[in-house]
Amino acid sequence: MTEPSVVSALTIAGSDSGGGAGIQADLKTFAAHRVHGLSAIAALTAQHTRGVTAVNVPPMDFLIAQLDACFDDFDIRAAKLGMLATAEVINVVAQALGRHARPHIVLDPVMVATSGAKLLEDSALTALRTQLLPLASVVTPNLPEAELLLGQSIATRDDMHAAAQALLALGARAVFLKGGHLPGEGEVVDLFANADGIRPIAHPRLPVDAHGTGCTLASAIAARLCRGADLADACFGASDYVHRALLGGYRPGRSEVLVLDHFGAADCGGGKPQ
Repeated sequence: MTEPSVVSALTIAGSDSGGGAGIQADLKTFAAHRVHGLSAIAALTAQHTRGVTAVNVPPMDFLIAQLDACFDDFDIRAAKLGMLATAEVINVVAQALGRHARPHIVLDPVMVATSGAKLLEDSALTALRTQLLPLASVVTPNLPEAELLLGQSIATRDDMHAAAQALLALGARAVFLKGGHLPGEGEVVDLFANADGIRPIAHPRLPVDAHGTGCTLASAIAARLCRGADLADACFGASDYVHRALLGGYRPGRSEVLVLDHFGAADCGGGKPQ
């Protein structure tokens, strides 16, 4: 057998029938970064820009078959974990990552959709904390997700710093804590935290309601890790990518919710995938 000529990024997440988030956003992001994209669908959602109307979790043997097929044939350098709705799904994913050569793992702890629909069962929260957080190269929660993971309120910038440290203590090697939900005006400030300390990254707050930003950030980090960036540079570059994609966002549905412009935001140049 010949060796793969390009590296791949794998998304293990939920499918969004509306095309703005989940697997669909991840694959667009991988393509925009000139990285070959793979997918293992851990949930099927019926959704559009106005909300989620149904969720279906496929049989576990089929999820295992998808994961084994991807790892069997491709040079996977990074895996992005998204919507993993049940403890059983989390167990299967953790076991699969343990069976195979472990790539960089970017954990986006998807719990609640932008519309407010709950996407994670209560029983899965402990499994996510104990099985996936310790595997993560970086975890990328927004503030409501971090509050659920930690069981504490995050209402100020000081609270964000404390939360980032607490998430590191749970086992992740790095944290990218998204600050968009923090009340107030002015810039949106996110925090990157690892053993070397905490660094902020700020962008102007945009007066838009957008769909798929969390999925896109995590998959952009994974793609940049595939291309050889170190973790901090991957996170900061991914944050800039999301901001550019928001600036070019468009409204494909009948709501006011934007979908990101992935290819207009691309900055990785042309040519073949790496």
